Amino acid sequence: MRECEACGRAYPRDRPWRCECGHALDYAERPLPDGEPPNFDRDEGIWAFESFLPMETRVTLGEGWTPLVDAPEWDATFKLDFLHPTGSFKDRGAAAVVAEALAVGADRILEDSSGNAGLAVASYAARAGVDAEIYVPADAKAEKRRRIERTGADVVAVDGDRQAVTDACIEAVEAGEGWYASHAWNPAFFAGTATVAYELAAQRGWTAPDALLTPLGHGTLFLGAYRGFRALEAAGWIDELPKLLGAQAAGASPIADDRHGGGNAESGGAGAPSETNDLADGIQIRNPARGDQIRAAIDATDGDAVAVSEAATRAAHDRLSASGFHVEPTCATATAALSAYRDRGVLAPDDDVVVALTGRNA
Repeated sequence: MRECEACGRAYPRDRPWRCECGHALDYAERPLPDGEPPNFDRDEGIWAFESFLPMETRVTLGEGWTPLVDAPEWDATFKLDFLHPTGSFKDRGAAAVVAEALAVGADRILEDSSGNAGLAVASYAARAGVDAEIYVPADAKAEKRRRIERTGADVVAVDGDRQAVTDACIEAVEAGEGWYASHAWNPAFFAGTATVAYELAAQRGWTAPDALLTPLGHGTLFLGAYRGFRALEAAGWIDELPKLLGAQAAGASPIADDRHGGGNAESGGAGAPSETNDLADGIQIRNPARGDQIRAAIDATDGDAVAVSEAATRAAHDRLSASGFHVEPTCATATAALSAYRDRGVLAPDDDVVVALTGRNA
């Protein structure tokens, strides 16, 4: 079953894609594993954590168990989630959402994405033999669009901003043209991204870091990590939740703006109110579908969100590349934000921090 935490309505797993009240849906609570953590078989990828996953069908391209490496120049540890089959952390969610599509009998799935999520869903749909239709911005990067097309998915280019793309996809879903495999709305996607928390804890000997820092748009990884760590704490496998910290793009930073006011981009100083960070195109989300849940996760973990300027993103991206981390610019918002959090005292000098590097440079 799927439930709405806002109004309490319950629905079957196959439909609808959101509650009548307009809120996103989530899975009903499931029993947690008993006893101590077992020895997980890493060759099973994210499906090693099947006791936490609500679907029985498996779809895989070998996702999961990405490296956790020391980054002494940043006084942090990096989770290399860009080392996934299609080049981003979205493979975690795509594997789970396509498995859910098979479980509910969907024969055609729809997704809207500026790039990474569309490629991931299209790739896993191809792996599972399910038809896919991906809605993308008309000005999406040409190479990402070609990669989606090469999976055999139908690509629909939509003029307008990112919200126009989502609106066009939702219109098609509402018209009965397919099952919505959304990385922003579908709870199966978040069940998949929650595996980042299970992996981190296992890789660290069943301890959580003091803080986890991720880029933050729709909160697909951010919320997944929160739910994963919360499940581990409830199962008694970790002692406490890490502080969850988000990095948003200036000009598309609703969570950070709510907390700190607009014009607060981190660029070595305060950003101008009109400043935008178009370089971080992967998190250009001005109205996240689960904004209330992101805010609740921040409050529950004593976390925070900051806006990062384009200049700070470019400098951080260059620094990452010079150190051998060939990631897309959106990832660099997280390492740029790391300095901001330390400067603000949100992170202590000796805090144990993990930073998620989420997408490979195209």
